[in-house]
Amino acid sequence: MKVVIVDYGMGNLGSVKNVLIKAGINAVITESKEIIRKADKLIFPGVGHFGECVRQLRKRELVSVIKEMIKRGVPILGICVGMQLLLEESEEAPGLKGLGVIKGKVKKFKGEIVIPHMGWRKVRFPGNRREKKYRLFSGTKDNNFFYFAHSYYCVPEKKAVLAVTDYGKEYVSAMYKDNIWAVQFHPEKSQSAGLKIIENFVQYCK
Repeated sequence: MKVVIVDYGMGNLGSVKNVLIKAGINAVITESKEIIRKADKLIFPGVGHFGECVRQLRKRELVSVIKEMIKRGVPILGICVGMQLLLEESEEAPGLKGLGVIKGKVKKFKGEIVIPHMGWRKVRFPGNRREKKYRLFSGTKDNNFFYFAHSYYCVPEKKAVLAVTDYGKEYVSAMYKDNIWAVQFHPEKSQSAGLKIIENFVQYCK
């Protein structure tokens, strides 16, 4: 199986690859369109400003390639800003469009809370854990702790909601649609629970 980590200059690529190695999974980090097109599984990380991530994806001509892979049914895992980029737009970069493969937008945390939101928070599942989409969380418990670091959160269409987390309010911390899984937390920083997420994506998510 060929697992590809998409490199567009805006992700914790080394950390993601290290957790894959720990799980006994070989993966390649690349921005090559040809190699990405040969992937059996895609991991789409992201760290930083939504707008700069969009610009770097465009610069490397990767937007259409990622959409092509999703359309072909290749499983993809979005991480942090990689999750946010799957939506249509973000308050962090008005006027710049995301991939738009899931309907919705990204909003900034507001109110009397500390931003960025950093640290360990519980992830809760509002749906039926027997459904296919929950394969990503197989072997983890409801209200498992995962590590977060972000100032913006996703507001997808209701049917795309996979998991939620509380931080001043309830927000969506994981999404799903067809062959797309995405998490706002960092599996590569979430110790044994995060390692399980990576293993599940590679082994079970189809």
